[in-house]
Amino acid sequence: MAEGRGVAKGNAEQISAPRTLSRISRASSGLEGVRQAARRNRRLRFTALLHHITPQLLWDSFYSLQKNAAAGVDGLTWREYEKILPQRIPEMHRLIHRGAFRATPSRRVYIPKADGRQRPLGIASIEDKIVQQAVVTVLGVIYEQDFLGFSYGFRPGRRQHNALDALTVGIKSRSVDWIVDADIRSFFDEIDHEWMIRFLERRIADERIIRLIRRWLKAGVVEDGKRIPAQRGTPQGAVISPLLANIYLHYAFDLWVQHWRNQPGRGDVIVVRYADDSVVGFEKVGTARLFLEDLQKRLAKFGLTLHPDKTRMIEFGRYAAERRRNRGQGRPETFDFLGFTHCCGTTREGKFQVIRLTALKRMRTTLTAIREKLNQRRHEPVPVLGAWLQRVLQGYFAYHAVPTNLFRLNGFRSEVCRAWRHALLRRSQRHRLTWSRFNRLTRKYVPSCRVLHPYPEQRFYASRP
Repeated sequence: MAEGRGVAKGNAEQISAPRTLSRISRASSGLEGVRQAARRNRRLRFTALLHHITPQLLWDSFYSLQKNAAAGVDGLTWREYEKILPQRIPEMHRLIHRGAFRATPSRRVYIPKADGRQRPLGIASIEDKIVQQAVVTVLGVIYEQDFLGFSYGFRPGRRQHNALDALTVGIKSRSVDWIVDADIRSFFDEIDHEWMIRFLERRIADERIIRLIRRWLKAGVVEDGKRIPAQRGTPQGAVISPLLANIYLHYAFDLWVQHWRNQPGRGDVIVVRYADDSVVGFEKVGTARLFLEDLQKRLAKFGLTLHPDKTRMIEFGRYAAERRRNRGQGRPETFDFLGFTHCCGTTREGKFQVIRLTALKRMRTTLTAIREKLNQRRHEPVPVLGAWLQRVLQGYFAYHAVPTNLFRLNGFRSEVCRAWRHALLRRSQRHRLTWSRFNRLTRKYVPSCRVLHPYPEQRFYASRP
């Protein structure tokens, strides 16, 4: 729903930034000067950015990293590297500014997905993480002035629930009768390196920054002891990958769809994108079909394709249930976005309501993981296991406890309690656990379900003057 800025003009009249920010504005200094310059002129190309990567920024970048993250090919964890940080920061800064910093390949690991497949991740070495975080800090102040309002993934102050709120408000407040739920197949693995560099060069004219990013793109991964060079893509899990993904889709998708929907005769069109997942709402079915065709052609130009099983066009909105009933069809179809299944429903007063429920596939995956962990740890002391379970459920409810979802969450809580009791009963064949004692344990350790998020309209409009 959040409307973005207008379409960026062509590059024929792009202007290069002065070599020093003092020439832009003597009142501006450091990255604040970069931010103001980027805001004033959307066609400005920045020729001098590397000097903003200072020893202090590298120091701050290190302490902004996750402390418990896995080690890369260097084998160094965050806490191990902290001991040598004062000696390494000056050397790292010297290598960067001499152009001698070398990117190392990422360590390939796999994590299970909700559909049973494996998601490949690339874990960078600790020094690559530090320098990538510093580059993200510098480039972020530029691109945050460019990114459009309907882009929510991996941006400050634009979390998953902000995207969910915008989508719900857009569907309820605009004439939306059709939804296109688009998912790009293996997006992070299919990013074209040459297009990526071309997109970056629209704003970044500092060849030293471009050279650093090109090295990270080409570094590849290490799997089973062998280095695999990268021809396409950027490793999921790399610090810089989310920013690069947003820049790629800003030019490949966002600017295009902003122009596409503003053409005459389109009717109401809403857009919400979170990383490579996007939901577009339409007033007219013909417009939705045309958009899906044009989108496939647009993405193909940049080496991307839509996932055939995850991309769908469905009838959805305030009149969907009535129209389908008149045609003798069943209830309106649903779609999943950011872990929630979106359904057409009504309030107690009979008004249209977007019902958001935890996606069943994701919930079952979480339940399976909890059951396995409870069985593995069943011989631990009850207070220790209860405290662990409490933390897990608090984190789960913190994300999923939205209005309209309590019934499903209560069912999830009941299944977790059943799994815990089953694990406790298996501690010994002679072990007995009465219901009264188990209920005392659940009251003490298992959080109850309550709404932790406001209604979408409240948070959406509160964040906008």
